[in-house]
Amino acid sequence: QVQLVESGGDSVQPGESLRLSCEVSGYTSDPSCLGWFRQAPGKEREGVAHVDRRRTISTGYADSVKGRFTISRTRNNDNDTLVLVMTSLKPEDTAMYYCAVGGIGMYVRSCQSQSAYTYWGRGTQVTVSS
Repeated sequence: QVQLVESGGDSVQPGESLRLSCEVSGYTSDPSCLGWFRQAPGKEREGVAHVDRRRTISTGYADSVKGRFTISRTRNNDNDTLVLVMTSLKPEDTAMYYCAVGGIGMYVRSCQSQSAYTYWGRGTQVTVSS
């Protein structure tokens, strides 16, 4: 069974940095898409960053985080660690952050779409406030 466990969320001041980690385990074939999403109170969940492994490996970012956030993936034996390094944090980055994977043994059209993701973690809270 695929499991995702996020960690690293915290309360920080504007301008500070955080590193979120997501430990992914239990899959039998590599996921095509690995991503970070967030949901702020009263708002819909939105994509933050993703790793696209469908052909060549590439990354994608929401416009609101480009240049500030960096996503990376490390594979260790049968597990993955998906990391999101967040710098120059702003109050509008406050949200619950979720990691997700998709495209395990199946075709997905785009890693930008939330519909591509089958397995989700429970989230880690990031609060940016002065």
